[in-house]
Amino acid sequence: MLRPSKKLLFAIEAVVDIAYHGGTEPVRSADISRRQGIPRRYLEQVLQHLVHHNILAGQRGPRGGYKLARERRRISLGEIARVVQQLEAAHDPASELDGSEIGVKVVRPLWLELQHDLMAKLDDLTIEQLCEAARGKQITSEAAQVSDFII
Repeated sequence: MLRPSKKLLFAIEAVVDIAYHGGTEPVRSADISRRQGIPRRYLEQVLQHLVHHNILAGQRGPRGGYKLARERRRISLGEIARVVQQLEAAHDPASELDGSEIGVKVVRPLWLELQHDLMAKLDDLTIEQLCEAARGKQITSEAAQVSDFII
């Protein structure tokens, strides 16, 4: 069974959390960790990598945190998956050229085709669509609960 890595799930959940709960202020990693149940040691590493690849923007200081670097409709799950794939630097045995004839000529090409199809599907899914799904599931946004006022 194909399974996403924990880092991939953490990365997607963190980006959706920032998009959904962020509002106008940066989202602190402690808040993401609390809401999503993601251990901070994993979260910080993933968030910094997403900043480095222009998916998130980091803001330092007491009111710092993370925001999306672009509009959520312009960030795809495929882009996040590729960033995490680089972070994990895992070897893909499907791309090896040596092995049995059936493996090299039949099984591995099929696997590579399936990976390609999955990435194409992830490229078509945006953070905006996941935020819409969260709204549809009636998940309360913390950004909507914060009222802005001026004195």
